[in-house]
Amino acid sequence: MQSQDINSSKPQDENIVKNKELNIWEALIPVFALVGMLAYNVFVYGDDALSGSNQFILLMGAAVAAIVGVFNKVSYDQMLAEVAENVKSTTGALLILLMVGALSGTWLISGIIPSMIYYGLQVLNPTIFLAACVIICAVISVATGSSWTTSATVGIALIGIGDTLGIPLGMTAGAILSGAYFGDKMSPLSDTTNLAPAMAGGELFSHIKYMSITTVPTICVTLVVFIIMGFSLDTSGTADTQSILNSIDNTFNINGWLFLVPVAVILLILKKAPPLLALLIGTLLGGVFALIFQPEIVMGITEATEMSFEAGYKGIMNAITVDTNIATENEALNDLFSSKGMAGMLGTIWLIVCAMVFGGIMDGIGALSRISSALLNMAKSTFSLFASTVASCLALNVTASDQYLAIVVPGKMFAKAYSDKGLAPENLSRTLEDSGTVTSVLIPWNTCGAYHSGVLGVSVAEYFFYAIFNWLSPFMTLLFAALRIKIKQLATPETV
Repeated sequence: MQSQDINSSKPQDENIVKNKELNIWEALIPVFALVGMLAYNVFVYGDDALSGSNQFILLMGAAVAAIVGVFNKVSYDQMLAEVAENVKSTTGALLILLMVGALSGTWLISGIIPSMIYYGLQVLNPTIFLAACVIICAVISVATGSSWTTSATVGIALIGIGDTLGIPLGMTAGAILSGAYFGDKMSPLSDTTNLAPAMAGGELFSHIKYMSITTVPTICVTLVVFIIMGFSLDTSGTADTQSILNSIDNTFNINGWLFLVPVAVILLILKKAPPLLALLIGTLLGGVFALIFQPEIVMGITEATEMSFEAGYKGIMNAITVDTNIATENEALNDLFSSKGMAGMLGTIWLIVCAMVFGGIMDGIGALSRISSALLNMAKSTFSLFASTVASCLALNVTASDQYLAIVVPGKMFAKAYSDKGLAPENLSRTLEDSGTVTSVLIPWNTCGAYHSGVLGVSVAEYFFYAIFNWLSPFMTLLFAALRIKIKQLATPETV
C-alpha cells in the first residue's frame, strides 16, 4: 500500500500470538461488542462520528478485549507490548499524514492545486472524467508503487476538479481509489505486492503475472461502470465553467511552471526516495513557489501590508500548520480553496492510534490467531479454502485495523493448507492481495481507510459504493475459484 520506506519494521517478521486458553466465541466477543457499539454511535452521531466518538468506541472495544484476555490468563504487560508494537508500526504513516497536511497547505497558497484544477477543467469533461480518474491514478500508482502517494498528489487535484464539475465527491474518490489500488497491486515497487508472495512462499513477478488474471477483468468492469456513470451524469450544473475559470485566474497567478513541484515529487518517488523526504521537499518547494508566484496571497494570510521576510515566513507556516482559506469571486470555490494543514490531520491520526490499540489488544490475547484458525478449519474443499482466506483477510482488516496484518496473519496461517491441497503459492498470494490489500480502504478505522478519507476529505461511507475495484476484487477471486479458472497446481517431479 505505502511504499517500501513507510514502515520501519518488517511486516513479515510479525509475531502471531497464540493462546490455547481462548476459544473462538471468546475471541469474537470484542468484535461483536465493537461492531455493536460503532453501529449505535454512528446512528447517534451520523457523519460526526469520526470527530472523536468513534475513536473512544475503539478504545472501549480494546477494553472489552483486555477483559477477555485477563479471563484467559493474558498478562497486562503482554497486551501493552502488542499495543506498543502496533502503534510503532504506524509511525511512518502518522508522519506522512502530517506531511500530507503540510503539503496540501503550501500547494494551495502557491497555486499548484488551483492550476491543476484550472487546466483540468479545460481538458476533462464530466462524461470522461471518472474513467480518466481511474486511468490517471492507475498509471501514477504503478509508477510509484503507492496508493498513498497517488491520493496525496493527483488525488487531491482530481477531487477539486470533480467538485467544480458538479460530480459527487464520493464518485470521484471511488474512481481515484479504484485506479490507485489497481496500480498499487500491479506495481513491483509496492510493499504489499512484495509482502504477499513472501508470506505465501512465492516469487514476486510470478505473483504479479498470476494476479493479473483476476485484477485485469476487475479493472475492466470498473472502467465500464464509470464510463456508464459518466454518460448518465446530470451535467446541468457545469455550464458555468468559464466563470469558475475566470475566478481562479483572477485569484491566482496561474502558471505552467508551478507543475515543476508535483513533477519533482513524483520523480523523487520513482527514484525510490523515502516518501517522507519526497513530501517534505514538495512542501518546501510549494512554500518557495508561493513566495515567487503568489506573494499577494501569502500577505493576505497574515494580513500584512507589504511583503517582508517575517510576513512570508508567517504566511507559509500558517499554511503548513493551521486552517487556510482563500476567498474568490465565486462562492462555490471558497470551500474548495481551503486547507487545514497539519492540524487537519490530527483527527485521522487519533483514529489510527485508537484502532492500533484495539488491534494490538486483539493480537496480544491471541484472538486474531484464533479467528484465522477457525476459518482455516472450515476449509474442506479448494473453494472453501479460498473463501476462508478471503474471510480471514476481511476479518483482519476489520479487527486488526491494519492492512499488513490482513496479509501476514492469513499468509502464515494458510500457507501449509494450500501446499497440502497441491496448490501453488501464487493462489494464496493472489487471494491475499485480492481481499486483504484492496479492502483495507473500505474500513473507516483501518489505517488505509482513515488515511485516504482524511487526505481526500471524503468519508468512507461516501466513497464505499463507488470504490468499485476495491469491493469487486474479493468477489472476482471467489468467482475464479468457484469456476476453477486458472487455479495453478504445484509442480510435480513429472511436470518439472
